[in-house]
Amino acid sequence: MKSYAAVDLGASSGRVMVGRVGPDSLELAEAHRFANRPVRVPEGLRWDVLGLYAGVLEGLKAAGQVDSVGIDSWAVDYGLLDAGGALLGNPVHYRDSRTDGIAEKVWATVPAEELYAATGLQYAPFNTLYQLIAAKDQLASARRLLLIPDLLTYWLTGEQGTELTNASTTQLIDPRTRDWSSDVAARLGIDLGLFAALRRPGDPAGLLRPEVLEETGLAGPVPVTAVGSHDTASAVAAVPAAPGERFAYICTGTWSLAGLELDAPVLTEESRAANFTNELGLDGTVRYLRNIMGLWLLQECVRAWGEPDLGGLLLEAAKAPALRSVVDAGDAAFLAPGRMPERIAQACRASGQPVPDSPAEITRCILDSLALAHRRAVAEAQRLADRPVDVVHVVGGGTRNALLCQLTADACGLPVVAGPTEAAALGNVLVQARTHGLVRDLVDGRRLLTRTLPLTRYEPRGGTARWQEAEARLAVG
Repeated sequence: MKSYAAVDLGASSGRVMVGRVGPDSLELAEAHRFANRPVRVPEGLRWDVLGLYAGVLEGLKAAGQVDSVGIDSWAVDYGLLDAGGALLGNPVHYRDSRTDGIAEKVWATVPAEELYAATGLQYAPFNTLYQLIAAKDQLASARRLLLIPDLLTYWLTGEQGTELTNASTTQLIDPRTRDWSSDVAARLGIDLGLFAALRRPGDPAGLLRPEVLEETGLAGPVPVTAVGSHDTASAVAAVPAAPGERFAYICTGTWSLAGLELDAPVLTEESRAANFTNELGLDGTVRYLRNIMGLWLLQECVRAWGEPDLGGLLLEAAKAPALRSVVDAGDAAFLAPGRMPERIAQACRASGQPVPDSPAEITRCILDSLALAHRRAVAEAQRLADRPVDVVHVVGGGTRNALLCQLTADACGLPVVAGPTEAAALGNVLVQARTHGLVRDLVDGRRLLTRTLPLTRYEPRGGTARWQEAEARLAVG
């Protein structure tokens, strides 16, 4: 067996997991978990990337001797380096307001239809492209731009690169060629020379520097391997689908990413209007999906309520009336932090629905709304890609929420297979294992997951008529 350290950084926490892989075995254990708390300073919302790097080093020390290290994180955000390789300030958080109104400026030069046809990326106000246009003054003094996992890899190894699955979220990659869209960049005055050379999952990304070895107590050489460095790319790689299975996936956590795994992008105008994105996955695949606000809605409410016991809250929510009130879980009005219970109540009031007034009722509203959003995304993805599905795989942190998984099965009218929970870390580990010949390909890795990990199946209940009614009600509201 070989051991691999998977550094998996989410929008609210980071973790270093250790995966042990043999010819017919797969084990995953947590070595270290640490908070990821953005900081609001006078100039805006920033990531504490130095704190994250310290957490990574502590995690590698706790992991013990490993055969390789891989890093994945959330998408779109980046750090800027000067000519000497020093970081020019803390990276800006994607929820910062600096991109307000920027998309309209971009579309004046490259219309939204042309931008989608060239890059296949959905509209989101925080896409890297819009961040770069908003940051043109800062870019003038930068010599290199590294996406978050590439920045941490650089600090670990001294080598720079741009991993492809994460680069595909910048809105500067052509999903057909799997390379930079030089036309889009040129029209918008973006210098692609800011980016380091592209890497693919499985490519070598350097060796841990001597200073890192000394601080972590690891014996070198320890290679760093490029994985699917966008955490969703790693999570989808860990969807335990059987060969030939017609499946949709929902990667759940702070966000819900719901969609299909395809061989080619869907770049139609209808797809753009439905706000589906074409991001790149492993082995030539395309992650055709929609971003949904996800458990961020509940996380923010729990924070506003003073961190009550989540298990008890979910038990009470299960007793609350079903589908009494729903909100659009993809509405940008819920993007910013703060006052989430009040904003959800206001959305219900504005649409003429009963206003939930207790934590249990608000929680039920959120979970019903997420299940409804999952239903809409899965149904529309099938239609737009002309790809029917028979089962929905739910992976990520939301697999711990049995109520959400059951509601998703009910809403979609399809069986839901829940697990694994640490999907991003497992996908990260599987790519590293493939570089050592322990896993042949994506199909083989998924077979290993199915054989070795516990999965929970939820069958749909009660028909979908009430969900259709709620969907119609939301559309009218």
